[in-house]
Amino acid sequence: MTPEAWRNWPSREALSRQGRTDARRRLNRGVRVLALGALLWSTFSQRHVAGWAAFAAVAGVLLTGFLGWSFYRTTLRNDLWPSVGLLVLLMGGSVVARQGGFEIPATVLWCGCAVVAMERLPLVAALPTTVVALGGFAAHNQDNWLTTTITTAGLLLAGYVLRLDAEARGNAQRLLAQERAARSAEAESAALAERARIARDIHDVLAHSLSAQLVHLEAARLRIEREPHSPFRDQILERIVAARSMAREGLAETHQALSALRGEMAPLGDYLRELAATDGAEVEIGGEPRPLPAEASQTVRRVVQEALTNVRKHAPGARVLIRLTYGADEVTLDVRDFGGKGAAPAGLGSSGSGYGLLGMKERAELLGGTLEAGPGGPDDPDEKGFSVRLRVPA
Repeated sequence: MTPEAWRNWPSREALSRQGRTDARRRLNRGVRVLALGALLWSTFSQRHVAGWAAFAAVAGVLLTGFLGWSFYRTTLRNDLWPSVGLLVLLMGGSVVARQGGFEIPATVLWCGCAVVAMERLPLVAALPTTVVALGGFAAHNQDNWLTTTITTAGLLLAGYVLRLDAEARGNAQRLLAQERAARSAEAESAALAERARIARDIHDVLAHSLSAQLVHLEAARLRIEREPHSPFRDQILERIVAARSMAREGLAETHQALSALRGEMAPLGDYLRELAATDGAEVEIGGEPRPLPAEASQTVRRVVQEALTNVRKHAPGARVLIRLTYGADEVTLDVRDFGGKGAAPAGLGSSGSGYGLLGMKERAELLGGTLEAGPGGPDDPDEKGFSVRLRVPA
């Protein structure tokens, strides 16, 4: 046996009640109830226990239970000297019980201290403590030396067997946890592979079609510009330019969706700054930035896009502030414009406008978040402009 094995504590799984089957729990509970019942019966069945003696016996039993519970907690925290000290107090209590004429409770305490010391303490401390406890038991035992020797050896062996059994249960718990982690990693790897496959399919179907649409629109625009005498030239050119812009936006959003599926999205703060630079908006980041789940990050990006689109449509030239705040359990996005040349749209709850934001609201609710949009600031509806506030768990 290596020196580390003598100094090491039993594993936390072995010291706790984790991994015990229902049958084992019932057996352990039955043994404790039986031992406590025998201890109480042996204490209070004696005729001289009355008056103050009965009060002292009750206090002694309660104190013993408290010390035993404290020993369980300190060994669970791997506090060596407090654990040994509690066992010393329990063995001292057995001496007091012996002097008071309570022979059976004293014997139970000696034997219990020997067994639990061997079961729950490092071997370098368990063996001396167990020897002291069994020595106290042997010194006060009135049986012959052979019976006493066999009993002490059996108690020592019982404590060691319980220790080995607890360690085996702890090892089984650790192996089970490792197996669950491996299965979770395997499932996550399979999900990532499936997402990558879906991303490739989307790229092949949608991104390629959008790219081809851009090529045709660009060719049509160039042809119209070369034929300046068409009576509908300006209207057609305006429609083509708008369609080309929409196709580019759709292509950019497709690339973002593909990046989200592949887990290759740029940091959210960098994305907001890049998007704000295009529209001349201001960006503020609060809290400690951290990676967000793909769904939450994609929702934040889509809400910012939709809010900026609404500003371009309904409040051109307005000053826009984008504020992203990282909280302990959620992130909050505020997109606020301060009014422009156009009229601000009505709130989501009062009109049929804002269909894009309404879709984003439903998307936020699916994630367990909220989205609020309406005239004014996020906290004062009487202010000028329009605001959007998104909260999603993260």
